[in-house]
Amino acid sequence: MSFKVFVHNFILSVLAFFTNVVIGQPDTEVYLFDLVLEDGTYMFQNKRNISNNEGYDNQPYFYNDNQVLFASTRNGQTDIASYNIRDKTINWINSTLQGSEYSPTKIPNKKAVSSIRLDTTGLQRLYEYSYKSGKNKELIKDLVIGYHTWYNKHIIISAVLEDGGLDLVVSNLKTKTNKTLVKKIGRSLHKTPNTNLVSFISKEKEPWTIKSIDPVTGAINTITEVIDGKEDMCWLLNGVIHMPSGNTIYYFNPNGEKTWKVLTTFDDPRLQKISRIAVNSLNNQIVLVSE
Repeated sequence: MSFKVFVHNFILSVLAFFTNVVIGQPDTEVYLFDLVLEDGTYMFQNKRNISNNEGYDNQPYFYNDNQVLFASTRNGQTDIASYNIRDKTINWINSTLQGSEYSPTKIPNKKAVSSIRLDTTGLQRLYEYSYKSGKNKELIKDLVIGYHTWYNKHIIISAVLEDGGLDLVVSNLKTKTNKTLVKKIGRSLHKTPNTNLVSFISKEKEPWTIKSIDPVTGAINTITEVIDGKEDMCWLLNGVIHMPSGNTIYYFNPNGEKTWKVLTTFDDPRLQKISRIAVNSLNNQIVLVSE
């Protein structure tokens, strides 16, 4: 294989991997609910479509308890949208002509957002964006990062594209080091409540499993198998996991539970193919993405 063909095939593999590319993607919308605790059970109430936009709207993240970030289609690409819950308005964090942004995430202790940028050339990198001005800078060189979460203001846990799959990599911005700790993971990376751990989806073998890792020591523990081969999830403050499949939200409590249980099932035809899920810090607002 010639070097030119190799480069061409590699760029195509990046685009195929990053399923957020606008062209050919199904229409998805971001729905916001009030999360209400009644008799020990969480209820999804007051549904609102906060994207309400033709095309790809996905990867929601609570910047704070009043702002929801998500990747949203605009002018043939995706930019970072911010929905104000109180005012019911959308503002745009950026307008990058040479590429599209995905997976917006708040940077700890900064009025800034980190996001994956996929340039029209095929270059894919992690950038920092000022929440107010949109000015950006590259955070990590040379790594093709697909998904990420912040462990603290210096350490990023990433799912990095390697050999056609994703590896868990710990990057220290202060020391400018990158260390691969786990092979074959999924896209969900989350700080585990009230711990120094990060959860991830292990795809080393089937069935896939939710595991936790200590990014400092590298110690890994298995939590449970995923539900129905899915990989999108969120943690509540009480240590319970929510995971969607189809039109149903399941929950699992690692402290004492052995199986997944049904939390709620939606009859709404717009909520039959749920994927991403995120909850705010107060656990009174939750967002879902559905085709």
